[in-house]
Amino acid sequence: MRAIYFEQFRQPPRLETLADPTPSPRGVVVRVGATGLCRSDWHGWMGHDADIVLPHVPGHELAGTIQAVGRDVRRWRVGDRVTVPFVGGCGDCFECRTGNHQVCEKQFQPGFTGWGSFAEYVAIDYADTNLVALPDWLDFTTAASLGCRFVTSFRAIVDQARVQPGEWVAIHGCGGIGLSAIMIAAAMGAHVVAIDVTDEKLEFARSIGAHATINAQTTTDIVGAVKEITGGGAHVSMDALGHPATCFNSIANLRRRGRHLQVGLMVDDHAHPRIPMDKVLAHELQILGSHGMQAFRYEAMLSMIETGRLAPRKLIGSEISLDDAVDALVQMDRFQGTGITVITRL
Repeated sequence: MRAIYFEQFRQPPRLETLADPTPSPRGVVVRVGATGLCRSDWHGWMGHDADIVLPHVPGHELAGTIQAVGRDVRRWRVGDRVTVPFVGGCGDCFECRTGNHQVCEKQFQPGFTGWGSFAEYVAIDYADTNLVALPDWLDFTTAASLGCRFVTSFRAIVDQARVQPGEWVAIHGCGGIGLSAIMIAAAMGAHVVAIDVTDEKLEFARSIGAHATINAQTTTDIVGAVKEITGGGAHVSMDALGHPATCFNSIANLRRRGRHLQVGLMVDDHAHPRIPMDKVLAHELQILGSHGMQAFRYEAMLSMIETGRLAPRKLIGSEISLDDAVDALVQMDRFQGTGITVITRL
């Protein structure tokens, strides 16, 4: 198979011809129809993820067709159209037995714990627990774009923060995660404030549901600006970027008893940011993480997509080839373009 491959962190990846994968007893092999390019893939290539064993094939947002099935798989057949959460559960541990596959004690992540989807084929473990059947009306490109950023934002907004109609939601960072969260929060009936450093992304944020925008490049007091717009602070605020400044501002701009969502990755030197713990205590703030979404929760999200309440296709900024993805991967830290990039020509 053709695949993007690297043997050392931070060294240029290359396009190689590698052996096709085979399914584990409880797994399948998927022929990749489309796969998203995410900043998490860049973090992996940089060496920020301890699970990666070199050499490696990245890629974790995918949709495609089952090509081969392991001997113990019961629910799936060759030819089934599927996608998969970027965090897969084993199905057997305590967390999985309580329905929390996204924090499985023995979780697997394609593109991190094993070879990923920047390839013609990818092996997926624990298929009966984790695969999601794609309805005929959903194309591979849109399905792949859901894989990490959209589903993580869905769980964050809907399941973790339990956003209610009429609440104010502040989203710090308008990349793929932030734009997904804006669309989902607006669909839930919330009033959204979008914060970013570029007018282009803020204009796009308005087009998908943001009620107000703040340019962090030209606004000196972001916390004060959010509090003024929202009449006292956001009910819910998300750090969608993963930076000490956006994390601090997201917590500090909450009103009393507000909920902070940490979705942007905090890695390397940013892993232990300073937070306003005095406000967390005095105002009874909640700090919540969101790490993927269980396969069984896709049904609710897909229902909202089918009825038009959510339109993730609007968030796709560009479609590229596997050849183009070599350079695109190493440039993910430049935050170029608007929306999600999907590899559609493999």
